[in-house]
Amino acid sequence: MLVYIRERDKDKIICNVDEKDIAEHLRERLKKEQEEKEHKKKEKAEAHLYTIIKVARDDDLAEQIGKDICFDLVDHDKVRSFHIQKQMPFNVFKEEVAREFGIPVQFQRFWLWAKRQNHTYRPNRPLTPLEETQSVGALKEVSNKVHNAELKLFLEVELGLDLRPIAPPYKTKEDILLFFKHYDPEKEELRYVGRLFVKSAGKPIEILSRLNKMAGYAPDEDINLYEEIKFEPSVMCEPIDKKITFRASQLEDGDIVCFQKPLPVESTNQYRYPDVPSFLEYVHNRQVHPLLFSIQ
Repeated sequence: MLVYIRERDKDKIICNVDEKDIAEHLRERLKKEQEEKEHKKKEKAEAHLYTIIKVARDDDLAEQIGKDICFDLVDHDKVRSFHIQKQMPFNVFKEEVAREFGIPVQFQRFWLWAKRQNHTYRPNRPLTPLEETQSVGALKEVSNKVHNAELKLFLEVELGLDLRPIAPPYKTKEDILLFFKHYDPEKEELRYVGRLFVKSAGKPIEILSRLNKMAGYAPDEDINLYEEIKFEPSVMCEPIDKKITFRASQLEDGDIVCFQKPLPVESTNQYRYPDVPSFLEYVHNRQVHPLLFSIQ
């Protein structure tokens, strides 16, 4: 805006302004903007001294699967993140996690995530006691070796009968951590119901009653199991033979097992997506087709 003033009024209008001449609300606003500017400048200058740790928990999986996502286990952009100095010992970071989540340090077990060759992202292995004595920065370097851009962790917490945290069970090479999703063809709903350690030499038929309990079924309910293998560029979800070992089915730490009640042959036509593979295919196509239309 162009404003004209008389020459003789120049000294009255163009004059020095000190702080008391500025309205209080404007002074507060300018001060706040300056503080934010200085804070961002400091953060940028010290960025190389910090790292971001993203911690996913069972609560995140339960909250996201079937709502925000269907494939894989979690969207790491929606889990709790911590801005941590690289030189901080990981054991000290665990104390911060204890304050944030209310999980005592001795009951925490952290797993590294790994991106697999089929582009899925799964918990790969627990941190070793030796690794937990290292700095956060050193652990980030370890995670980069398994193709993680950031330090992303899964926090395993076991609960006792009173639903209070207890020490995680000792894990041997024979123990496999599996994650389970339940599918309801009537509701067309997929949800996360929990995780279990199984023995590689064990068989799925041995854990059916535990899976039924997760889903709220009777202990002897017949259920079909499927392994969610990948979803890009196409869905791969294959039936699991309940009578052969987990090792024979090539199941490993971080794998996802989906299960459902089998439908009578005569009633399959009543459902749009009668089984897990058909539902996942539908979800995948629903995500891909809008993109194709926008490109066209």
